[in-house]
Amino acid sequence: MLPDREALLHTAAAHLGRHPTASMDDIARAAGISRATLHRWFAGRGALVRGLEQLGISRVRAAVDAARLEEGDPGDALRRLIAEAESFAGFLGFLMSESQLFEPGAVEPGWTEADERIAALFRRGQETGVFRVDLTAAFLTEALYALVTASAWAVQEGRVAERDAGPMTAELLLGGLLRREPR
Repeated sequence: MLPDREALLHTAAAHLGRHPTASMDDIARAAGISRATLHRWFAGRGALVRGLEQLGISRVRAAVDAARLEEGDPGDALRRLIAEAESFAGFLGFLMSESQLFEPGAVEPGWTEADERIAALFRRGQETGVFRVDLTAAFLTEALYALVTASAWAVQEGRVAERDAGPMTAELLLGGLLRREPR
């Protein structure tokens, strides 16, 4: 039985999150289909990546919605967002690296919307005195994506326990790297 497009994208996302350089043959094998069947759905890697980009946008939107970024303490909202993003963090890393291959200025509007909602959280945190004001909201948004991705890779490599990845990501982003004296 052939998988539907959505199921195929989810399989490809999971596989590429762990193996970002996987070939179309590798992806087809992971999905349990032939390469010809994969090509019926997606003419090539570019078409597959565009489909995956749409899936990624929907996952990020769902995570942002579920995290309720406008509610409560900005630090708590950021922790909720990181927890929501953990399930697709490796896939997010794949999309970040693939986005470097797209034409400059060819950013999908869905990413811009997600970035703006996350940046709004950082600005709210800055305006309320919770977050540093010497770092821009745009930089903090990119730093969030990078740290979530790095934590997923560390889990995949066995360097970090899965249960610790999200909390450690949140604490590094919120607390920075400087050692603080115990109170």
